[in-house]
Amino acid sequence: MFRNLLSRLFSDEPQPSALNSQDSEVAIAALLVRIARADDHYGKAEMQRIDEVLMRRRNLDASQAAERRAAAEMIEAEAPDTVRFTRHIKERISLEDRIGVIAAMWEIVYADGKRSASEETLVRLVAGLLGIPDRDSALARQGVLASMGLE
Repeated sequence: MFRNLLSRLFSDEPQPSALNSQDSEVAIAALLVRIARADDHYGKAEMQRIDEVLMRRRNLDASQAAERRAAAEMIEAEAPDTVRFTRHIKERISLEDRIGVIAAMWEIVYADGKRSASEETLVRLVAGLLGIPDRDSALARQGVLASMGLE
């Protein structure tokens, strides 16, 4: 499954096609895994938060979310550098969905209750690469912090 997704995601076709719903969710989940791994500590709290985000985004049950995260972990390990990876996602996911992805990324950053400069820097880079203005990313971050009681 994940080899086929990698080839669809990173093909050099001139007019990129939209990903189907499941493929786009696995690609987004892989981006969340990349954020979680940015500080070289990918722990249980981050895995659980990724599962929660996946359950909420597409109304999955816990085992479906864990399965999707496991596929995303394999995709993330094989995906190219963050710039190329994010560019391919941007080309295939709507703007509205990209803003939601940034909010989900902020959730992952703060899932373990610790600030990590490397994770925060990566979210800011990805937001720019996804075409999300700094202001929108900052608003998403503030919303996440408030919802998690970390303000």
